[in-house]
Amino acid sequence: MNELVVILDFGSQYTQLIARRLRELNVYCEIYPYNKFPERNDIKAVIFSGSPFSVLDPNALDFDLDIVLNKYPVLGICYGAQLISHKLGGTVLKSDKREYGKAIITITEPDTVFEEIDPATQVWMSHGDSITKVPEGFDIIASTSDIVAAYKSKEETFLKPVYCFQFHPEVTHTLQGKDILYNFVHEIAGSQCNWTPASMVYESVQRLKNDLGEDHVMMGLSGGVDSTVAACLIHKAIGKRLHCVFVDNGLLRKDEFQEVLDSYEGMGLNITGIRAGDRFLDSLSGISEPEEKRKIIGRLFIEIFEEESHKHPEVKWLGQGTIYPDVIESVSVHGPSVTIKSHHNVGGLPDGLKLKLVEPLRMLFKDEVRKAGKELGVPAHLLSRHPFPGPGLGIRVLGPISREKIRLCQEADKIYIDHLRSSGWYSKVWQAGAILLPVQSVGVMGDERTYEFTVALRCVNSTDGMTAEWSHLPYDLLASISSEIINQVKGINRVVYDISTKPPATIEWE
Repeated sequence: MNELVVILDFGSQYTQLIARRLRELNVYCEIYPYNKFPERNDIKAVIFSGSPFSVLDPNALDFDLDIVLNKYPVLGICYGAQLISHKLGGTVLKSDKREYGKAIITITEPDTVFEEIDPATQVWMSHGDSITKVPEGFDIIASTSDIVAAYKSKEETFLKPVYCFQFHPEVTHTLQGKDILYNFVHEIAGSQCNWTPASMVYESVQRLKNDLGEDHVMMGLSGGVDSTVAACLIHKAIGKRLHCVFVDNGLLRKDEFQEVLDSYEGMGLNITGIRAGDRFLDSLSGISEPEEKRKIIGRLFIEIFEEESHKHPEVKWLGQGTIYPDVIESVSVHGPSVTIKSHHNVGGLPDGLKLKLVEPLRMLFKDEVRKAGKELGVPAHLLSRHPFPGPGLGIRVLGPISREKIRLCQEADKIYIDHLRSSGWYSKVWQAGAILLPVQSVGVMGDERTYEFTVALRCVNSTDGMTAEWSHLPYDLLASISSEIINQVKGINRVVYDISTKPPATIEWE
């Protein structure tokens, strides 16, 4: 059974970073909305996140501390620390100005949470309120020149310790933050920090066996890492009762349909390939708005799965390769966060589809998915594939969709990816792709004037898809790619390179 650390989300932009840092420490954690505390018997500790709200606001997000005090070790971060102080009789006041950025804290009282931590260490602050007085039964253990930086409950105050940090240990600018979090979860909460890829796979398979029983599952494959690993997990749990479907939606990379089917040979996944390109492209013809594109694509996938399920009446579940960043960006399920964009495989199933949903990777980040895949023995060529959006080129052709624009994007993308592979850069970057812009510009080819489309090349480096930096491809490589696209793809006369980071941009343009 997991040693679960519960992270209660009060809407902080850093909540997911808390989970990332704990997972890096081999600690299993899950994020829950601040108002939906889980009823579980495997909870090892509870962490309160920060928040954009103030505890002094009339609409401040509240939590009944009796649910956790005396039952679990608790760590309050920023808003969490202020909430605990405010509710237990301490004093929180609005600051004259927001404290945002690097600060140096001084450890004023030796404590296990600061074991092996420098007496003065750099942290990251992000708050508009300050704790000016801690509640009775608590001691200040670290300060800056101006504020209370950390405080903790005295041993006699609660059965389980309570720690509160005004700073953010999860942010890399807190130089020893990961060590501080380790001290809390391991030394104070007693977690064994032994959540490994092997345990990940074992626990997922056991949970699937429990949930699925003797039922059959239909699984939508895309050829990507997520759906492949999800299918392998389900296959390990139920064997031949898994029925996989790979749909050619007309929005795949050039020649990808057959290449993907060939790559799955020998894996025992019981795959049916369905060509449905005309169906998708007819429905998308002339559609410009990205959310409408995503919804049309998602609806058609569901319709096809529903039709295919009629051929297998024993099927009771639909498997999907949803991963945690998809969930975070699509649905505000973890507190008062903001929906960035919808993902075609997130948000549940329509009432008409009489299947239940199984998503074995829903709480994993991309790098964790790859680790699980390696543990399952998924071939390296599948695990090393770049992420590819579920809606495919439907969201890489900006503006109205047409067959000709999809063809242009496919041709440019193939040249781009082939160059990355032959130069050795494909394995050095996280994700790359060509985006066809709804922009035409004047060019000269030979003695003729052209008025053709522009392609943007996107290439990023990331760990989990939550943040990304643009990849610094060599100029000569970019020049070769640009030259070949313009010379060989009639209809494109200009190539640009996207140097935006995520955030503020997203990896995909739509």
